[in-house]
Amino acid sequence: MTAPVRRPGPPPGGPPAARMMMAGGPPEKLQDFKGSTRRLLGLLKPHRVTVGFVLLFGAASVFLSVLGPYLLGKATDVIFAGVLGRMLPAGVTKDEAIAGLRARGENNQADMLASVDAVPGQGVDFTRLAQILAWVVLIYVFAWVFGVLQGRLTAKAVQSAVYDLRGQVEAKLARLPLSYFDQQPRGEVLSRATNDTDNIAQTLQQTFAQLVTSLLMIVGVLGVMFWISPLLALIALVTVPVSIVLTTAIGKRSQPQFVAQWKTTGKLNGHIEEMFTGHSLVKIFGRRNEAASVFDQHNEALYHSSFRAQFISGLIQPAMMFISNVNYVLVAVVGGLRVASGTLTLGEVQAFIQYSRQFSQPLTQVASMANLVQSGVASAERVFALLDAAEQSPDPAPVRMPAVRGRIEFQNVSFRYTPDKPLIENLSLSVEPGQTVAIVGPTGAGKTTLVNLLMRFYDVTGGRITLDGVDIATMPREQLREEIGMVLQDTWLFGGTIAENLAYGSDGFEMPAIVRAAEAAHVDGFVRTLPDGYDTKIDEEGANVSAGQKQLITIARAFLAEPSILILDEATSSVDTRTEVLIQRAMGNLRTGRTSFVIAHRLSTIRDADLILVMEDGSIVEQGTHDSLIAANGAYARLYSAQFAQAVAEVD
Repeated sequence: MTAPVRRPGPPPGGPPAARMMMAGGPPEKLQDFKGSTRRLLGLLKPHRVTVGFVLLFGAASVFLSVLGPYLLGKATDVIFAGVLGRMLPAGVTKDEAIAGLRARGENNQADMLASVDAVPGQGVDFTRLAQILAWVVLIYVFAWVFGVLQGRLTAKAVQSAVYDLRGQVEAKLARLPLSYFDQQPRGEVLSRATNDTDNIAQTLQQTFAQLVTSLLMIVGVLGVMFWISPLLALIALVTVPVSIVLTTAIGKRSQPQFVAQWKTTGKLNGHIEEMFTGHSLVKIFGRRNEAASVFDQHNEALYHSSFRAQFISGLIQPAMMFISNVNYVLVAVVGGLRVASGTLTLGEVQAFIQYSRQFSQPLTQVASMANLVQSGVASAERVFALLDAAEQSPDPAPVRMPAVRGRIEFQNVSFRYTPDKPLIENLSLSVEPGQTVAIVGPTGAGKTTLVNLLMRFYDVTGGRITLDGVDIATMPREQLREEIGMVLQDTWLFGGTIAENLAYGSDGFEMPAIVRAAEAAHVDGFVRTLPDGYDTKIDEEGANVSAGQKQLITIARAFLAEPSILILDEATSSVDTRTEVLIQRAMGNLRTGRTSFVIAHRLSTIRDADLILVMEDGSIVEQGTHDSLIAANGAYARLYSAQFAQAVAEVD
């Protein structure tokens, strides 16, 4: 039913920090990487059961994947033993063949033969080989099944967590005071609510399960490697500290760039949203080049921060591949020597080489995920900053009130948007039920602020406002606003039918009531001329209806709500003179028995008001009826004479 009246936002160029970012200043670091990471993972806490199954299936998949190379090594030993056995003469035992080799001084060959299960004169045992390979196939099939289940449950847990996060953001936006949105560009808020939450979802989806699997793989593979050969395992471990040092060094340099990337993305979105919303004005005033120039600045800043973030973090992958290749060479050389000495079998070395690859691969994956993690944590920090923003004071319990009569009283009210700049000081005013109060004055006098205080879009800093003797600060905001209908100068329509827009904020109204309200506001006439009538679709910007028609629809919306108190902020500013006369008559009927506040610049529209308040610099300098204020020959008389003189000049 009601919508906030907006004040102008921050000065052009934004705060100093924002201007420094536009100028290419140094990127900011994450405020609390560890804390933000813990809080990000905390999003999964409500889904701990699903996460538990993710870990269980991941562990099962890793266990089977680790078991596979070991069995393949056994298959290699069977083949190698068969080859050696075929090379030995039949009828000779294995011990006799080994003794013969040693007698000829061929000790390396004797040690190699002793390490395998070869039978002289016999070839490859294909029955045993088939059994081992069947087990390998079965193991890898189950590993794949567990991997699929893990992936499905990961997607469920992550998307559920992000679903909850979006709900928290939506609820938080509803609890934030209007001052927060006055200080934040609209596109920046939208970027945090959409782009950053999507990036968090992508980060969790791509890293959570993979990170768990990689860590389990590292532990499992390392255990088997030590079981096969402690010496080769220690050689493989030499590369781990080098990997950690490289990853940490690169990560520290890329973190600030990811923070800058997402901050600049928010600024770019804010500029695009602002230029799209006001594209007509941009064209009218010939500011396309300037708008394009600002866009280029933001776009270039985003390009540089994104390039640096991706390039620096991208160095991790080739560095880890180089370390992995060095590790592979060391393991292959030392493993070959161990086979030649008979300490290890060929199958064990083959399995160990596979394990060394499996050991290096998760290390590389964990390191390469650093850029995704840093990007996700940077987005999470921005979303958490939104969630941690100071909220408006909590609503008290509902107040039991009889039917609202509409008596409004301002008692020594003071208010300031910033602590060092007072706007309203010790303002007192009494409005009786059914009175129409017009508020006039120059721009910046505090007219709209007075209405914002009544609606509790802002809370007073001193004094109090009462409704029928009840302090509105003791009433829930929703309960207060249910009694108030507002029509703003800036119309707002949402994507939907005309009937849906008319019934916005009013539950349970049937079509006849909607039509009666439309007739009272003179909407019915032009709606009947449309092909689909009240079912005509209106886009989000209301581009398929004129400005005056949009204003009439918002007025009809207030008619339908039947509030106890009306607030009209230049409600007839977008209609022609004839329609204005009709609206004034309709408003006269609607205001009967209702307290009404009318903010007007055209003084001819408020001549019949019961009380006219003239405001200057946050204070009421004059009050009275139109005739009494003209007779007083004060501020109101000067405003009226100026408008009358201007009207005469325009006619001439």
